[in-house]
Amino acid sequence: MLSNTAAKLTMVAALTWSGAWVSAESDTRGEPQAKVERGEYIFALGGCASCHADNEGGCQALAGGVKMETRFGTFYTPNISPDPTHGIGGWTDDDFITAMKEGLSPAGEHYYPSFPYTSYTKMTDGDLLDLKAYLDAQPPVAVPSRAHELPFPISERMLLTFWKWLNFDDRAFQPDSGKSEAWNRGAYIVNGPGHCVECHMSRNLTGGLDREAGMIGNEDGPEGEMVPGLVPSGDGDFGSWDRADIVFLLEAGMKPDGDFVSGAMGHVVDNTTSLLTSDDRQAIAEYLKSPQR
Repeated sequence: MLSNTAAKLTMVAALTWSGAWVSAESDTRGEPQAKVERGEYIFALGGCASCHADNEGGCQALAGGVKMETRFGTFYTPNISPDPTHGIGGWTDDDFITAMKEGLSPAGEHYYPSFPYTSYTKMTDGDLLDLKAYLDAQPPVAVPSRAHELPFPISERMLLTFWKWLNFDDRAFQPDSGKSEAWNRGAYIVNGPGHCVECHMSRNLTGGLDREAGMIGNEDGPEGEMVPGLVPSGDGDFGSWDRADIVFLLEAGMKPDGDFVSGAMGHVVDNTTSLLTSDDRQAIAEYLKSPQR
């Protein structure tokens, strides 16, 4: 029998899978509680708990504080609770969409791409507003966000203007009319809210995604982890997987050889893919195994 949370996520996902994800207008309609429930599923889909709840450090949910060590310096995730002083409680809907799609704070400051707005920019406004409705309904946490620890000149945010000019593709997700609905749903998840590309693509010298190469893997992933490629016809392990193998890994975290994923991918399974509907996991698998994507 499903737990209350799993049952709720399944019900909410049925609304999401119905096709409303393509139309921002249809996503924004409905009673406030329905938006909160849809937003709870988007919260899981985006893996927000993995970055904004410092469980090891004992912080409360949404307070942030998760440490992210990179070759550019150390980043700390921010408080995204509805606290008006330390979180996003004072943000308007437009502020939230601008942050998620353009990487700009309400004050007009650039966000570092350790915050994956480079993928969230593909999300519909409807999904983002539902997510905000869910966040606004959570308890506020009066914990200040921790400052990043970055060397000069990376500490100068104004340089992100040039970084965006070189690396930021803010084009909205466009469904491919020649592909199935499931394929398009998978493409939306992988490239948008699920932000799988952020780890499974290699990066250039400035930290931008090498989108032309595709998801060939990344030798310098989160916390220095080696991130495997997701090339459907490659010579690596993933090339021999079928869709059922992918779906089972997303649900249970176990690979075809019986080993279990750990580290960053373990968090992804725990906080994201295990909470998705079967249809969404199938959609991800269909997209990832497509020879042309």
